[in-house]
Amino acid sequence: MRNTNRFAAVPGPRVRSGFLGRLGRTYGRVRAGDEDGQALVEFALTLPMLLTVVTAIFIFAIALSHYMMLLNAVTIGAQSLAISRGNTTDPCSLVATTVEAAAPSLTPGSLTFSLNLNGTAESGTTCSSASTSTGAAGDLVAGGSAQVTVTYPCSLVIYNVNPWPSCKLVATIVEAVQ
Repeated sequence: MRNTNRFAAVPGPRVRSGFLGRLGRTYGRVRAGDEDGQALVEFALTLPMLLTVVTAIFIFAIALSHYMMLLNAVTIGAQSLAISRGNTTDPCSLVATTVEAAAPSLTPGSLTFSLNLNGTAESGTTCSSASTSTGAAGDLVAGGSAQVTVTYPCSLVIYNVNPWPSCKLVATIVEAVQ
């Protein structure tokens, strides 16, 4: 009688054919020039650089978002100053309150205000006058210019390294007084 088992004639342990049989035979031995771990080593070497670049992109995006918010808030503050002639005795406080309300994500204590009302420089969050026609309020002349400049510090710290420690966001808007 003839042996119909095709593995019976092969001496040694029984080896299955197909994918699992090849997998056992291939990975059971070490080959010269084996590159199985090369991708893992390359990934381990490039991962810190990749994470640093991705983190830097996010930090820069946050700084850009703060700048856009600051610019929008200063525009709103300058527009409210331009239409407030005769209605306020403290234009600096009006601008500071408006800018702080328009930029809720920015720290109000870190904002630095500077105004130039028809050629007269003012700074700080208050420049009150006795009436609407004297002092800083008196400098709001119809047809004159009102320049508002606000400075805000930016933080570009990436993994405890600050490549630009003196980074400041500055927004300046000039409006015509109504």
